[in-house]
Amino acid sequence: MIISQQDRQQLQDAKNLLENPGFIAKVTHVIGMPIEGALARLPRRVTARIAGITQAALTKALDAAVFTIKDLPGELPSNRWHKAGIAVSGGVGGFFGLAGLSVELPLSTSIMLRSIADIARSFDERIDSEEAKQACLAVFALGGRSSTDDDTETGYYAVRAALAKSLSDGSILKLIAAVAERFSLHVSEKAAAQSIPAIGAVGGAVINLAFIDHFQDMATGHFIVRQLERRYGIEAVQQLYQALPKRAF
Repeated sequence: MIISQQDRQQLQDAKNLLENPGFIAKVTHVIGMPIEGALARLPRRVTARIAGITQAALTKALDAAVFTIKDLPGELPSNRWHKAGIAVSGGVGGFFGLAGLSVELPLSTSIMLRSIADIARSFDERIDSEEAKQACLAVFALGGRSSTDDDTETGYYAVRAALAKSLSDGSILKLIAAVAERFSLHVSEKAAAQSIPAIGAVGGAVINLAFIDHFQDMATGHFIVRQLERRYGIEAVQQLYQALPKRAF
């Protein structure tokens, strides 16, 4: 089946979103200072806890009935409302610093997951299905590495293949664990940025806006690809995706 020029351009737009420099680059841009130093100075006791906090946040987000939005495929997403909600939670997290991460992260993750589901619906996903829910959860793994990744395992389709393996026995808990391993990298970056003394509550809100902006981009790219896969088949879309040029930043 021949993919139309319009859909080829849409797939290029999706690749531009999915293969971007990542959350850390967005944070550096919005706060006007690099955070690599803060990431290196993050206390070991904090980094050791982040994996557990992240997995618990994802589990609580799923348990928070975030998929109660009406199943109306094609409905436009409410990105601004979700950004407003996460800015408030980020302000609270920024005020309490690292100590507030275990309280703030489940709330912000629930808001982001609902936003991701909202975006999925706009690309004709049936969000009441288990497949769509798993696809929404997978967005948190995009644009991040795991501790076992090499350079060949960080692309969009490579991450999807890795997550599919975790679901081979049908266990949603294994999928959550696999997603959490990659999502925790972003959480570490967020925690490092919020630990900078000059950030505070206002900076925490700004960082959370960059946080949700990143995952809204990942969701948009992901569900563009899935929509085209339903139209043309997975193999055809994957081959074209890999052949398209990677956007230079």
